[in-house]
Amino acid sequence: MDESMTPAVTGATVQIRIDHHSAVQVAAEAARTLAEQCGLTGSLPDRAAVLASELAGNVDKHATGGAVYLQPLLMGGGMEIVAVDRGPGIDDLARALTDGYSTTATLGAGLGAIRRIATEVTIRTEPGIGTLVCARLTGPDHRHRAQLDAGSACLPIEGQQLCGDACASADTAGSRTALVVDGLGHGPEASEAAQAALRVFRRAPDRALPDMLTSVHRSLRHTRGAAVGIMRLHQGRAEYCGAGNIRASVVTHQGIRPWVTGRPGVVGWNMPTPQTHTLPTDQGAIAVLHSDGINPRWALTPSPFLLRLPPSLLPAAVAHTHRSTRDDATVLAARAPGGPFA
Repeated sequence: MDESMTPAVTGATVQIRIDHHSAVQVAAEAARTLAEQCGLTGSLPDRAAVLASELAGNVDKHATGGAVYLQPLLMGGGMEIVAVDRGPGIDDLARALTDGYSTTATLGAGLGAIRRIATEVTIRTEPGIGTLVCARLTGPDHRHRAQLDAGSACLPIEGQQLCGDACASADTAGSRTALVVDGLGHGPEASEAAQAALRVFRRAPDRALPDMLTSVHRSLRHTRGAAVGIMRLHQGRAEYCGAGNIRASVVTHQGIRPWVTGRPGVVGWNMPTPQTHTLPTDQGAIAVLHSDGINPRWALTPSPFLLRLPPSLLPAAVAHTHRSTRDDATVLAARAPGGPFA
């Protein structure tokens, strides 16, 4: 297996383009390796390989423009495999989800088995547009992590393993706090800055957002610095604090509301005084944070299909079409905890 396909322990997403039948085996081996790195034991690594093989094989046989994305769960406790394609879509999803349904002529073969093997499966399809499947796998003690209404994609520059971006999320006291970091430049030094920011976040994810950003600033003083965006989601409102080119948007079934970009500056070097912006949000709205490796035009004319995607699928859908292969690219999507599912 190509070294660039091996999942990094930092949590970066591995993208495997399904452009040849050999990619199916690559996806299976990468999934098994990632499962072991995520601490999944017993038969779970083999189950991860089966899930990846089924999803990648489906795309290889029946779809176009497809890829499989593998990564640790955003809040830990397991892993997920997301398959994305650009059509033809599944005509009869209910039939395809029937365990034992199998045909070599139809996209969707094996989805019933995938639903049985995985801890949690989310599927959205639109004939003529494409299909997205997220299969999450956890151990028995972390099954609730597979149901969290949050997701991400954190992709390094094509051909590299280390990612200069990073993201994280944590739930505390009725709110969900999310972080996206874009280390200045790319490569090992950018990754070092991004991982330093993650360590600060994980130590105290419930602190006031300006205090957290100030702590990140101090921890990055001996790095090359980063753009940082932090969002806290409550029922009915969202708060944002950041510096640099991390963009925040709110997605509803009616459209996308571009919200705010961090104030100019580099966290760790010349960060402006942190300020928190508050925005009312509709019930069930999805907050999205992304780095500048994602083209902001994704939000200009979104399809109704994209607007209806849940947080587990939205990041892969956006990254699959709108990422730059010459820059690290991260998308994080989440709803406030306790809200309704789409």
